[in-house]
Amino acid sequence: MSVRDFMSEKLITVTPETPIFDAVDLMKKNNIHRLPVVTDGKLVGLITEGVIAEAMPSTATSLSVFEVNYLLNKTTVKDIMVKKVVTIAEDALLEDAIYRMRQHQIGVLPVLAGDKLVGIITNNDIFDAFLEITGYKENGIRVTLEIGENHKGILADIAKRLADADYDILTVIVLPRPNKITLELQVATDDGAAVKKLLSDAGYKVIQAVPTRVRD
Repeated sequence: MSVRDFMSEKLITVTPETPIFDAVDLMKKNNIHRLPVVTDGKLVGLITEGVIAEAMPSTATSLSVFEVNYLLNKTTVKDIMVKKVVTIAEDALLEDAIYRMRQHQIGVLPVLAGDKLVGIITNNDIFDAFLEITGYKENGIRVTLEIGENHKGILADIAKRLADADYDILTVIVLPRPNKITLELQVATDDGAAVKKLLSDAGYKVIQAVPTRVRD
């Protein structure tokens, strides 16, 4: 899965000449916390709530409210924006985006196609991606198996047994651990007991088979 699959393509941007007050209004109206700064479709910076807060005069300042407002009215995005922006390519793996966010301790990555801004991916998009990948919003049974010794054909055998019993597999997650592998399957059925019995009778160690339901 690539960044392209989960990024937001609905871009709300500003130009370097945008007044700070206008940038703040845009964030409030659209319930967002950052804005890419673009010139002719190319990313030139990033403005965030944190950056704006840091640029605001301290409450300890001796300036009057009138003077503060005057200074802010004169301030544009280019005066305070982040110019060295960490980005990601649209065809990069989703894991690359997660790793880059963790490495730089940031919650957003503008997405580029060449040098053109085509999207944005945030930590919330990553959370949504995880829920989709795990089948969290799908009705069915979440089956967790512990595989003591890995060998070729295990997944194929499990899939065949479920298919022969007319069960559809919605998602598969393989989690390697020292000396064992945890395998999670999302199966399209309401009968967890039957799925557990089927796989247990085949010699597999079934840790749990619990129902999942679409949440509000």
